[in-house]
Parts: sequence; C-alpha cells; structure tokens
Amino acid sequence: MAKTIKLSAVAIVLSTLMACNTASLSDIERAGIGAAIGCAVGEIIEDGECITGAAIGGVGGALSNDLGL
Repeated sequence: MAKTIKLSAVAIVLSTLMACNTASLSDIERAGIGAAIGCAVGEIIEDGECITGAAIGGVGGALSNDLGL
C-alpha cells in the first residue's frame, strides 16, 4: 500500500511539472506550482514533510523548462 501511494505521488509530481512546461509561465510561477504540489506529496509520503516536499518541488518546477521535462 505504501509503495502505491509513493508511486502515485511521484506520478502526480511528474505530470504537474510537465504541465508547467509552457512558454507562458515564468520560472517563479513554475516554482510556486512545484512547491505546492511538492508540499502535498511530502505530506502524503510522510506526515510532516511539507517543507521538504515544497523545497524539492519548487526547485524541480523552476528548472523544468531548463531540463526539457
């Protein structure tokens, strides 16, 4: 059950970051979206890990267009 939740969380993050990869969004907007999704995923994976998830999601969102995701 825990692996299913973790895999679902990873799928949500990746699909959201791919949706952020549009020319109309700035790096700050993508970082905000990534941080919000990362916070939610951090709480799903382990209770109280919103800050960690937000940091990872924010960086991933900001760099998503640079990495070609």
